[in-house]
Amino acid sequence: MSGHGVNDVNSGAGANGLTGAHGGTGGDERTFAALPPVRGAAFARTWWGRAWLKALEDTALDGQQLKAGRRHARAGAVGAVSVRPGRITAVVQDRDGTAYRSDVLCQELSEEEWDRLVELAVDSAGHIAALLDREMPPHLVEDAAAAGLELLPGIGDLEPECGCEAWDHCPHTAALCYQVARLLDEDPFVLLLLRGRGERALVEALQERSASRATAARRTRGARSATAGVEGVSARAGGSGSTDSPAMAGVSAYEAFATRDILPPLPAPPVPPAVPGEPPSLDTEVAPGPGIDPAALEFLAADAAARAQRLLSGATPFGAPPLTAGQDAVRLAAGSPAPGIAARLAEGSGRDRAELDRAVRAWRSGGPAALAVLEDDWLPDPETLRRAETRLAEAWDTADRPTLHPSGPGRWTVTGTPTQLRLGPDGRWWPYRQEDAHWIPAGPPEQDPAAALAGAEVS
Repeated sequence: MSGHGVNDVNSGAGANGLTGAHGGTGGDERTFAALPPVRGAAFARTWWGRAWLKALEDTALDGQQLKAGRRHARAGAVGAVSVRPGRITAVVQDRDGTAYRSDVLCQELSEEEWDRLVELAVDSAGHIAALLDREMPPHLVEDAAAAGLELLPGIGDLEPECGCEAWDHCPHTAALCYQVARLLDEDPFVLLLLRGRGERALVEALQERSASRATAARRTRGARSATAGVEGVSARAGGSGSTDSPAMAGVSAYEAFATRDILPPLPAPPVPPAVPGEPPSLDTEVAPGPGIDPAALEFLAADAAARAQRLLSGATPFGAPPLTAGQDAVRLAAGSPAPGIAARLAEGSGRDRAELDRAVRAWRSGGPAALAVLEDDWLPDPETLRRAETRLAEAWDTADRPTLHPSGPGRWTVTGTPTQLRLGPDGRWWPYRQEDAHWIPAGPPEQDPAAALAGAEVS
């Protein structure tokens, strides 16, 4: 090794006075062993490492030095790295083996800025829960920036000092900056140490601030309870003034909301079950009350469990339009209930059994939209009809085109066959087939009328 300040790796702050300029902890220092070369993989693996690299590359003034530093870092030329408030230090080797002590200095946060950062973290249940659990939440960077606190480096924030005596960033200091990304992969708290506070100091400040808030909230709650005790007892006693029972202190909505971030975070929601739960059996020795059908109740309970499971698993989106009573009766009937339940569903929805069966076939082919095409008469406007006629004319070659004649609003029957096409309000074509003098849904809808008609003919 050449003599370029290599033996001063653990020396104090730089001549520019950045380190400790704002009252940093001073005694905090961490040393990371040299890391192996990076072969054929991304230089950084985690959000924090990639965020550091992006900030570094977006704010670099000399792209060529940065590229040279990246090559040095990838080749494993950076030795053990020392990190302390306002400074990172390492020995970096050139390809010829010449070693240089390299330092990169970073402005520390002031006491006032650290106070704002702690306050911001305590204000967020997610941030304080993660930090107290020794985890660094990525959104902390964005929230801090919104409060005027920059944690990641900006233009000119990283000031180099190198034994090669370059006046600005050189390949050695650039390599050291790149190596910080790999350190952040292992421990994101390195960033906060560089900005002036170690992990322990930050966690202690968070715990102290949280405890202070909780104490203040308890004192406020106690003062309110002491003044409201007699009035509360009197009010619960109907104004009689009785003091037979003690006052029950409550918490105002304002206070509960104000202390929301002090309380521990709620646990993660449970994993949805893979299958719906089994409803309880109502087959008991006790006779049901008048008008109560245990089988119908069991069926409804099983249906509710299945719907809840689909909602929790995301199979059914939240916010879907509610079904009408007639639509919901068809949906329930599509679940193959016992004949007695199906009869009650038909009666309750104003259908006979044959009409309910046809409605169920429609539902199974396309839900509410298919049921509307079966039972509702909608009148397409002239422009919609014109586009539909054009689409029908273009759907087949001239030799293969079937003869279609209008059979009602948005309906065309194939001459000489028991097949029909119906145009839905959404522009899709629904195939129908005639059975026992009734038109029955014959398959799912298609955007192409020829494909829909082919589905009716083969089904």
